[in-house]
Amino acid sequence: MEVMISPHICSRISNFKIGIIQYENIEVAESPQMLKGRLQLFQESLYFELEDKTVTSLEGISEWRSLFKALGKDPNRYRHSAEAMYRRVQKHNFLTPVNSAIDLNNFFSLQYQIPLGIYDMNSLEGDLMIRAGDQGEEYLGLNGRMNSLESLIVSADQQGPFGSPFVDSKRSAVSNETTQAIHIVYLRPSMKDEDAEQMVLSLMNMFIQLHGGNGRYSIIKC
Repeated sequence: MEVMISPHICSRISNFKIGIIQYENIEVAESPQMLKGRLQLFQESLYFELEDKTVTSLEGISEWRSLFKALGKDPNRYRHSAEAMYRRVQKHNFLTPVNSAIDLNNFFSLQYQIPLGIYDMNSLEGDLMIRAGDQGEEYLGLNGRMNSLESLIVSADQQGPFGSPFVDSKRSAVSNETTQAIHIVYLRPSMKDEDAEQMVLSLMNMFIQLHGGNGRYSIIKC
């Protein structure tokens, strides 16, 4: 499966880059207590850290807000998923466990202040394009609503968009039946390439340690 970034995004965000990890023969299940505990403790730590800060003052959150703005979306109306999670934590509305894949995905998103998406590869068709959503495009999101995708960064296959750093679709959601998955790591453009590669490798290794199987990764950039 090839993953490409559209010229339109590159023209608006010249140093845009993403990490791609493809997994095979994995086993998704209820998160082990170790992961549940780490996610809970990290959120508690963030909650106290955010008592005297605004979420938008955090470097990763702010940088990704600027990317939404560069593509013509108001970041005050359309908050990227990492910011949305941080605002939940600030309100003491902590994330609850879903499954091992999603919980690890959320942990890394909180840790690095960036959106991440993980998708069931068996629900996808053909190569993938990271592009801006077209007028009229929408999908049923994990938030339970139909979401307009116009001018948002989206991941699309031959069927159309299935993911976004705003909210992902139900079509591509990872479940306990997932055996092949793809991780899209929406990196900070300001991150050095070597740091980005190390972070993506760390995520892949932790995911495989938890889920078995094997994986391969790459960094794709404008």
